Amino acid sequence: GTPRVAGRLLRRVRDFAAVDGLSSIDAKAADRALQRLEVDERGLDALDHRYLRCIAVSFSGGPVGVETVAAALSEPRDAIEEIIEPYLIQQGFVNRTPRGRVLTAAAFAHLGLPLPAGGAAGQGALFTGEDGE
Repeated sequence: GTPRVAGRLLRRVRDFAAVDGLSSIDAKAADRALQRLEVDERGLDALDHRYLRCIAVSFSGGPVGVETVAAALSEPRDAIEEIIEPYLIQQGFVNRTPRGRVLTAAAFAHLGLPLPAGGAAGQGALFTGEDGE
């Protein structure tokens, strides 16, 4: 979803192929490299998973403020807003609401976690029509 990230991943896949002695990269080689880089089938990396799990487990799916998430992950707010969230929002995993970040049911399903009982996951968009902007 982000050209800079795609370029970085492509270079890393190329590096893995070179180390493995491959002259060309096919789908199998790319999949192997992406697994080693901890990138899942939806394109989420380890930091994306940390972000989603943090909100899902520590904050019952939200709402939670970006400053709180940044502190919990020990990441700068700018990195959260500019690097992590845009792709997760595009994929329908996170909603920005006036009350904070909220995970959608799709995020819980992707993580293999149950929706919190009576939790707020997705309610910002589901019940009020808010799109977070």
